Amino acid sequence: MTRDRLSDKTLKSLPSNVSVPAYDRAGITPGIVHLGVGAFHRAHQAAYVDACLANGESDWGIIGVSLRSPDTRDALKPQDGLYTLAIRDSAGEQLQVIGSIQSLLVAPEDPGAVLAALTDPRARIVTLTITEKAYLRAADGALDSAHPDIVHDLANPGSPKTAHGFLAESLARRRVAGTPPFTVLCCDNLPANGATLHRLLIEFAKLRDADLARHVADEVAFPSSMVDRIVPATTDADRLRIADELGLEDSWPVMTEPFRQWVIEDHFPAGRPAWEKFGVTMVEDVRPFEDMKLRLLNGAHSGIAYLGLLSGHATVDRAFADPSIRQFVDWLWAEAIPTLPRDAGLDPIPYTAELAVRFSNTALAHRTAQIANDGSQKLPQRIVASALARLEAGLLPEHLSLVVAAWIAACAARGGTLPEGHFTDPLDAALNDLFGRNLATATMAEAVFDLAGFAKGHAERERLIEFVATHLVHFKQGGPKLAFAALGIGNEPPRLTE
Repeated sequence: MTRDRLSDKTLKSLPSNVSVPAYDRAGITPGIVHLGVGAFHRAHQAAYVDACLANGESDWGIIGVSLRSPDTRDALKPQDGLYTLAIRDSAGEQLQVIGSIQSLLVAPEDPGAVLAALTDPRARIVTLTITEKAYLRAADGALDSAHPDIVHDLANPGSPKTAHGFLAESLARRRVAGTPPFTVLCCDNLPANGATLHRLLIEFAKLRDADLARHVADEVAFPSSMVDRIVPATTDADRLRIADELGLEDSWPVMTEPFRQWVIEDHFPAGRPAWEKFGVTMVEDVRPFEDMKLRLLNGAHSGIAYLGLLSGHATVDRAFADPSIRQFVDWLWAEAIPTLPRDAGLDPIPYTAELAVRFSNTALAHRTAQIANDGSQKLPQRIVASALARLEAGLLPEHLSLVVAAWIAACAARGGTLPEGHFTDPLDAALNDLFGRNLATATMAEAVFDLAGFAKGHAERERLIEFVATHLVHFKQGGPKLAFAALGIGNEPPRLTE
């Protein structure tokens, strides 16, 4: 049976148990341009903005920009930007139609349209969820000025490909026009993400023009933020189920969990929505919250993903139900918690207890392969930083280092015990070359650290490599079972303390 499509015209036909935008979408004006309009943004920032619009803040509509693929635009344009947010847990599912995205642009198709949106004086905030790899950092953390897309953007400022190129060119145009700069709000899992993006954009701008670099350095605000919500990939089964619930077709609904968190440094010279009314925490310094989330949630997620893949578990809840992986995560948290600041008002014990409930959510079916993507970009802030902090303090990073080894082992297993291309990494070509050389395990571990830039220049780098190499030997000889056994997993779990 052919169904009508979700759209402004069909909203009134939805069942009464489906929440719909509580405002006149025709009266909304754009105030936010979002780069990287994927599922996470639609489950997180767009939902918060939707609440602000419903509260009468009508000048904060979102223009979504895809920097690569037209898929999201193609799915949502016939739906007037509307989509269903399905909030799921073991108790059931709540459906909410989100209306905060007014229009969608695809940068490769029309970079001029994206620049026009960014230079519109009504646009006062630019948010980003472009994933860690899209910041185009070299192994030392600096801008990769030799990257082909960076080279292109420097030579063709009017038709950029990268977030750096779009931000720099639009800020330059706003400056010439006398339009105040927008605030740039990074929502990706980078350490000190606002400061990191600020530094990278200054580096990029210096390659264009010294005056532009000074403008970016002195006049543009880059507050840091911490975001948290688990958002698994939408499946065809999800689409069918949602269509049955709505009585309408929705080409790209988004699945998520009830929990959500957003912590933002409150520095918005051009104004902002009243996010704090809807649960956003506005702070002076986001770093302690960011560190706790990166090291406890994201770090555990990476460990569950790689160990789950190597143990044959397709989803997080199944992996977390594995007694060995469950106990491993407790030990991982016990290692990571002492690396967090003790004077920041953090409460990691209740936080990890809540994480355990979230990881056990059987309704989400969050795929381990999805989390496994881009490990070389994610592990430095999720795992390596904690491991180095422990070594500096004279403590051992036995479980933290196992995650790095599990990432290497899982990468090497693709095309063997794992399907080819089961997950991807920006370093795949170079990693596959290394794996094909039949290197000694210790040499292999050091070569991967060199390639990924892990712990570069750190005094404890060699010790960390030794831990990782030892785990790799165990993975090679007996898989996860031997790696767990070597750590004593199977005995009493650790007792987490403040």
